[in-house]
Amino acid sequence: MNIVQFLDYAAVFIFGLTGALAASRAQLDIVGFVFLACLTAVGGGTLRDVILNRDQVFWIADPGMIFSASLAAILVFFTAHLLESRLRALEWLDAFALSAAVPAGVGVAMSMGQAWPIVVIMGIATGTFGGLMRDVVCNEVPLVLKKGELYATAAFAGALAAVLMGLLTEVLPLILLTCAVCTFLLRAGSLWLGWCLPVYRSRPPRA
Repeated sequence: MNIVQFLDYAAVFIFGLTGALAASRAQLDIVGFVFLACLTAVGGGTLRDVILNRDQVFWIADPGMIFSASLAAILVFFTAHLLESRLRALEWLDAFALSAAVPAGVGVAMSMGQAWPIVVIMGIATGTFGGLMRDVVCNEVPLVLKKGELYATAAFAGALAAVLMGLLTEVLPLILLTCAVCTFLLRAGSLWLGWCLPVYRSRPPRA
């Protein structure tokens, strides 16, 4: 297993946990848990692979990805009631998943020799679209669109940090580690310390 495949597995399992937590908040049955977990887990990576026209979408090439997401769903189905705050757990697990998915997207794009803007976009897409699908299906305000929160911004910064590190070294694990750390620190800072971007506020028209 190479590092990109490992990151894909990590992102799939953790995003699967967040999808299942969202299912628990919506009080779905176990089939709903598995469906939402799998949708969340593979959504971003599927979009990435389709856009990049890879030989096979990653979970078709390795069906173990679906098994991993399903396992996460079943685990949460039997344990979600033990959590004090499922929303808070979802947000923190999502931060870890984002920090695995963004470097996975970056690694795939780099391995295909894509230009740096595509590398950045694929990192963002891989990290954000699964969670976006989860939240839309559950009729929640997507985390990626919550006012001022560092979510897509964290993904962008992590992917850009990987590109910049790539100018200094060709060691892929170091490049992807830089991406993961940068992404997580910004997202965690937003959750824990309230870091945010300024938001637009309407003003009355001038007389």
